[in-house]
Amino acid sequence: MHPIVYASLFVALGGALGALARFALNLSLNVNTEFPWGTLAANFLGCMIMGVLAQCIVNAHWFHQSGIFPEQYRLLFVVGFCGSFTTLSALVFEVSAMLQRDEILASFSYLMVTIVGGFVCFYIGVVATRGLLSLLFQGST
Repeated sequence: MHPIVYASLFVALGGALGALARFALNLSLNVNTEFPWGTLAANFLGCMIMGVLAQCIVNAHWFHQSGIFPEQYRLLFVVGFCGSFTTLSALVFEVSAMLQRDEILASFSYLMVTIVGGFVCFYIGVVATRGLLSLLFQGST
């Protein structure tokens, strides 16, 4: 099978799982509210997962012992799962809807909290994973 077919399968599988996870999160958090809690949570969780994965894929040798290459992990988890779990288009749509309801302060607050919070969550994932990996490797030597 051609390498592009394998790559496409990894992205498709990750994308399907991410889309289903985002849908479930929206169903559970967007009950009786106009505020897009599901998208906010998905973007924060997705950024944190991305930080964790960045550390695992790049720095952890034990992560590569399964025989799957780092590029395949990146396609499955980063491009596929996180790419469909988080979404800029939903954020823009929701901010636009809030603006149309004249919720000026809420819409810009939501936008800024999402952007800043996403970076914070990414780095929480990075730092937490670095600490966990150093503990794991420290204990195994």
